[in-house]
Amino acid sequence: MATAGAVCIAFSAILVRLADVPPSTAAFYRCAYALPPLALLALVERRRFGPLGRRALWLSLVAGVLFMADLVLWHHAIAAVGAGLATVLGNVQVVLVPLAAWLLLGERPAARTIGAVPVVLVGVVLISGVIGAGAYGSNPPLGVLFGVLTAIAYAAFLLVLRAGSGDLRRPGGPLFYATLASALATLPVGAGLDELELAPSWPEHGWLIVLALTSQVLGWLLIAAALPRLPAALTSVTLTLQPALSVVFAVVLLDEAPSAVQLAGVAVIIAGVVLATAGRRRAPYTEPTLRDVAQPGSAPALGAGGRRFESGRPD
Repeated sequence: MATAGAVCIAFSAILVRLADVPPSTAAFYRCAYALPPLALLALVERRRFGPLGRRALWLSLVAGVLFMADLVLWHHAIAAVGAGLATVLGNVQVVLVPLAAWLLLGERPAARTIGAVPVVLVGVVLISGVIGAGAYGSNPPLGVLFGVLTAIAYAAFLLVLRAGSGDLRRPGGPLFYATLASALATLPVGAGLDELELAPSWPEHGWLIVLALTSQVLGWLLIAAALPRLPAALTSVTLTLQPALSVVFAVVLLDEAPSAVQLAGVAVIIAGVVLATAGRRRAPYTEPTLRDVAQPGSAPALGAGGRRFESGRPD
């Protein structure tokens, strides 16, 4: 699921470039157009499993504010240094997430995951064009700054969303509240930056609708469902497929011509992901039934890693 989600969000930078709207406008409509299908899914989950717990709700809202920062900073980076380099810079989170998970959550990464981090970073550097080709864009230094800040916001968003998605039965609810918070938080930020264009126009908003449905709905539903099932470090490394795939999709869809060094970076990143995900497989995971979770007097159902499922009651 994490890999499929990475494939979906790999189109994000391409769709943002095709939409050609100000950064905050793209961030707002990406979330706003995603709200109706996510609201429907959240309603179905609420009817089946009860209301989302208070802790999960608040964590989802915090994750949404962090996602807003991630999107606005990333879109500014795209404008300054281009879609490819901006996407690569944002994925420096591959270093930040394992370290933060280790320090804050006590999740010591597996040896193969630790070994994959420098491999993936080498691929990130190669894709960036720093070696063998110069960076391009209207303001590369500012773009690098925006890109690094994007990575920090992205890492924090992944960790907080993961903490709020502990109930494996319902990925839609936390993602709906995170997306809602992100859309609302974008309004004052975009107004302050004078970047909001709220009057829809065509074909720009056609691309934004596609962006919302593919990346924000399908892509992040898959990722949100995968986050509590995987160690944070492994999820982080897997999502680094995004910049590699973005390069490939840009070649096919936008006729971009990456250098041989950048293509080598794509291969290195894929090798790093394989390294991180290889190894002994666990026993097949069986989703709990509602009877397993809610049976009166029964022992609490456990998910991956022995996590207890929430019953749907407020904390």
